[in-house]
Amino acid sequence: MVPSGGTERPTSAYDFHLPPELIASEPALQRDESRLLVIRRDRGTLEHRRFRDLVDLIAPGDALVVNTSRVLRARLLGTRDSGAPAEVLLIRDLGDDRWEAMVNPGGKLRPGRRVRIVPGFQVEIESVTERRTRVVRLHVDEGTAADAIATHGHVPLPPYIARADAPADVERYQTVYAREPGSVAAPTAGLHFTPELLATLAQRGVQRLDVVLHVGPGTFKPVEVEDPAAHVMHEEWCAISAETAAGIDAVRTRGGQVWAVGSTAVRTLETMARGEGRVRAGQADTRAFIREGYRWQVVDHLVTNFHLPKSTLIMLVAAFAGYDLTMEAYHEAIREGYRFYSYGDAMVIL
Repeated sequence: MVPSGGTERPTSAYDFHLPPELIASEPALQRDESRLLVIRRDRGTLEHRRFRDLVDLIAPGDALVVNTSRVLRARLLGTRDSGAPAEVLLIRDLGDDRWEAMVNPGGKLRPGRRVRIVPGFQVEIESVTERRTRVVRLHVDEGTAADAIATHGHVPLPPYIARADAPADVERYQTVYAREPGSVAAPTAGLHFTPELLATLAQRGVQRLDVVLHVGPGTFKPVEVEDPAAHVMHEEWCAISAETAAGIDAVRTRGGQVWAVGSTAVRTLETMARGEGRVRAGQADTRAFIREGYRWQVVDHLVTNFHLPKSTLIMLVAAFAGYDLTMEAYHEAIREGYRFYSYGDAMVIL
């Protein structure tokens, strides 16, 4: 998903200064009370609304595409044989109680070592992968490994939320429509929806269509090279059902438009695109890096949160809204005191 031509802006062009106090460490009191910055591409204008105002923006007959992946309690905290603390972040299920994982401290957790989570639940380091993650095996004395993760794991809050996870995060760092477990980070644009808001949209004739993309830790990986083309994306598993593919075809046939909720829905739809605004059913490991110059195939409108400087996600937004309008919107959001990142406010690009 590389630019179709022309000179690409360097990574530093996507940098901006964010006052630390604008990083949201807690969610809004009510999901749909978050602020909503409306970007109108046709006019080049910005509007300040509330997230619940989305019902006034989506036309009857359009489709709202959401990612139903569910966040795992994937952060396991324990101790090494020495008694020193250790952390294991499960990132991909390999089957047979084996996982790919990130570990800390990496230098101490070599193959053969174990991390004790609680009595009767241990993590064995089996091998080191080419990208320096670990293959680990979960050992439980009673019940299943899945039960042990759900009981003893912690919510994997992003690194910029500088606090330990709390009981409230179990529900709030999860969309209300989350179903398929597999993500280590929430598809955060969807955190603003409530069952009532979704019901209102449905009553107004907006069709909800589901996709799945299991969010990996690469979503937080910064672009550390000045040439974005040299950045290596981590693969993430995604899928579109036959029902959703048929639903998008039906929306297109009747002249409706597709609204993607979040970059994960965008990357799934565009990965599975088959031309003329349609998608194919199936599954894939996607490394899609959508950035300036990309030729859009499926998505007409985008609901998203505010992203980190120099990230692949702000580059995706700029590819959709245009670089100048995107950076203007970010600077306006900072001036107006919007809350940023996972638990922050939202924008919609029309």
